[in-house]
Amino acid sequence: MGLNFDASSCVRTSAIASNCQKCVDICPAQTIKLASNLPSFTPIECIECGGCAGVCPTSSFALSEFNVTDFSFECFNNPQILSCKQNTPCLAVFSSEELISLVLGSDKELVLDIGHCKTCEIKEKLYPLIIANIEEANFILSSFSSKQIKAEDIKLESIQTKNEESNRRDFLHNLKPINAIKHKIEFDEIVNKDELKAFEIDNATISKIKNKKISDRRKLFFALLKQEKKPQRYETIQSNDISFISQKYIDQNCNNCQICYRICPTGALSSSSNFSEIHFDAMLCVKCHLCHDVCTQNAIHIQPSFEIKEFFEPTQRILANFTIKRCDECGNSFTYLGGDTVCPRCHTEEDEAIMLHQIARNNL
Repeated sequence: MGLNFDASSCVRTSAIASNCQKCVDICPAQTIKLASNLPSFTPIECIECGGCAGVCPTSSFALSEFNVTDFSFECFNNPQILSCKQNTPCLAVFSSEELISLVLGSDKELVLDIGHCKTCEIKEKLYPLIIANIEEANFILSSFSSKQIKAEDIKLESIQTKNEESNRRDFLHNLKPINAIKHKIEFDEIVNKDELKAFEIDNATISKIKNKKISDRRKLFFALLKQEKKPQRYETIQSNDISFISQKYIDQNCNNCQICYRICPTGALSSSSNFSEIHFDAMLCVKCHLCHDVCTQNAIHIQPSFEIKEFFEPTQRILANFTIKRCDECGNSFTYLGGDTVCPRCHTEEDEAIMLHQIARNNL
């Protein structure tokens, strides 16, 4: 198993103004660090707990041999106890959103074995996260479903996967010359894993960033909600009580600079064809906070409350309207905020021309 990182999905790739460092904060091995504004890590130091995958809002991190979505489908068919000693990495690999999906996809109860958590060597950061995710998932489920997640002190034992009697046979097998090349490759891999794995923004990454996408985590969540019976009455919860989605509003300070919806990684924020409206789809929002980080006018905000109705009747809302006019100077369309019908670019060029003219006159 190993840790994979998709730089094109990371919000820090989209904007240097992003303040997100959830992966850095949660890593119990302290191997995830920021290098050139992007997460980096030393593979051999990674303990493959999956905590970074669980907290990343855009699912940029993933374990190579444990796919949460695939595991979820297995659980739907064969409900079982989730335990770090038998069938999962650390339970922190599951976000609260994924825990909800695990419950919705099965007719059986979901049980998490937290018996080993209190004595675990990496409990300091991950155990509080596991408990918080379970509590959040149950709270949200209670707003529209009778299903709940159970966290029990079961302490399942590890499943032995190696046969000690084969040790000598394996040792003798490895002495064969034909296997020397294989072990040389393994040695080189170990050496490479001991080096810092840094990432950069290349042309391929930039191309991927332009394609707005939602994670499999959200696709599964949305698909399972469609199968749920709509509640007779929709509840409203506080925004602070839900970590993976939000509803937003834009105040009068917005100047339609277009940055927020251009860098939104999932397309939750978008615009009309002529850029006269800013749209928002809550079910596409992953609460990564990137739009807030890049807004120089501090005009975009999270609503104090979230309506559960969005889960069952998602709507694309208009957050802001603007008047679009053509510039008298260059003929290009721009957001008209009053005054002369001249675009900001032409205003800037005119101001620069006046300044240069004054400098030239002063030098005469």
